[in-house]
Amino acid sequence: MIGKEIVNIKDYESIVGAETVQRVLDKAEPLRDLHITHINSTYYGGGVAEVLSSFVILMNSVGIKTGWRVLQGSPDYFGITKKIHNALQGSDINLSDRKKEIYESTVLENSIRNHLDHDIVIIHDPQPLPMINHYRKRGPWIWRCHIDLTDPNRELWNYLTRFVEKYDAVILSLEEYKKDLETPQLFFPPAINPFSIKNKDLSEQEIDDRMEHYKIPTDLPIITQISRFDKWKDPEGVIEAYKLIKKEVDCTLVLLGNVATDDPEGDKVYKSLLDECDDRLLILSHQDTALVNALQRRAAVVIQKSKREGFGLTVTEAMWKGKPVVGGNVGGIKYQIQDGENGFLVNSVEETAERVVQLLRDKDLCSEMGKKAKETVKSNFLLIHLLEHHLDLINSFESSFKIRNKHDVGQHQE
Repeated sequence: MIGKEIVNIKDYESIVGAETVQRVLDKAEPLRDLHITHINSTYYGGGVAEVLSSFVILMNSVGIKTGWRVLQGSPDYFGITKKIHNALQGSDINLSDRKKEIYESTVLENSIRNHLDHDIVIIHDPQPLPMINHYRKRGPWIWRCHIDLTDPNRELWNYLTRFVEKYDAVILSLEEYKKDLETPQLFFPPAINPFSIKNKDLSEQEIDDRMEHYKIPTDLPIITQISRFDKWKDPEGVIEAYKLIKKEVDCTLVLLGNVATDDPEGDKVYKSLLDECDDRLLILSHQDTALVNALQRRAAVVIQKSKREGFGLTVTEAMWKGKPVVGGNVGGIKYQIQDGENGFLVNSVEETAERVVQLLRDKDLCSEMGKKAKETVKSNFLLIHLLEHHLDLINSFESSFKIRNKHDVGQHQE
C-alpha cells in the first residue's frame, strides 16, 4: 500500500534508537490538539522547501496537525525578494519605495487569500515576513530565518526589523547570526530526511543507472558540487579549482544544480557557466533527487565552496553518505565540518584544489573521514533532532495555550 511508504517517527528507531523516539513522542503528546502551519515562498528548489517537504509530514506523524502553504507572487516580487536575500547576506540594495510597495502589497494579497486560524504560524525567511501585519494572532507566530545574517545590509535590516519585532520568537540556524532584537531568539540547525529519495541507500546498480542515464563518465574519480546555481555557492571558484586539480590527478567534475522558482537569478548563473563544459567537466541542471543521491554516493570527493551559507544541507547530505566534504569556511558549513577530522574547510581556490588532491590520493584518509562525517550527521542533523527542537519551543509557549479560548471563532484579518 502507498501509505506504507510515508515515513513515520517510528522509522527513526533503526537509526537513533527507541529511547530517543519515545522521548520525542512524549514531548509531542501534550501538543496533539494543536494546528500549525508553515509558510514559505517555493514548493521546490533550495534547502527550505527540501526540509519542509519532509518535516511537515514528520510533525503530522506525531499527532500534530501541520500544514504548509506557499506564497504566490509575480516575477517583480521574486526579483525584489532575491535582492533582499542577497542583501541579508551582505550585498548592496537600492531599497526604494517602489520595491517596498511591491514587497508589502504582494504579502498583503497573500494574507487575504490565506485565512490563518492556526494555533501556531511559522514563517520562513523574508519573503512572507510582513504577513504578521495582517492578522490578529490566535497563538504564537515564529519567524524562521535560514539565511546567513552575519553581516546584513544595515538599511535593509532596519526596515525588516519592524516586522521581525512583532513575532513571538525567531529561529536562526546558528548562534553567530544572533541580532539585537527584543524578540527571543533560538538557534536550531536544519536537518535532512535520511529516508527520502535523495538520501536513502541505493544499490550499485541503481547508481550505475543514474550515471548512464545522464551520460556521466565513471572511468575516472568523480568530484562534484551539488547546489542551486547561485553566485554565493561560487561555482566559478569550483571550476577554477578543478583546473588545478586535473594537473595533479585525472578526474571528472560534475556541477549539478537546479533553479528555485523564487530565484530569478539562477538561470543566468547556470547559463554563464556553460562555455566551460567539456567531456570531463559537466554542468547539469535537473530536478532529479535520485541523481543527487547517486552522484554523492559515487563521487570520490564532494565540494561545497560557498562564500556565504546559512547552513548548507548539501554538505549534510554528502556527509550522511559517508563522503568527505571540502567546504568553504563559512556559515553553517564550519559547524558541520571539523577541519581535518570529518572533512576539510577551505578559504581559497588553491586550498580547495590542494585538499581535493590530498583526498583523491589517500583512499584510507577518504574512507576514515567519510565514516566520521556520517556519525556527525547521525548525532546532530537528522529531522528527528529538528522536530525535538521545535517541540521544546512549542512546549515553552504552554501558558499561551492555557489562556486560549477554545471556542474562539478564530483569527481575523484586521
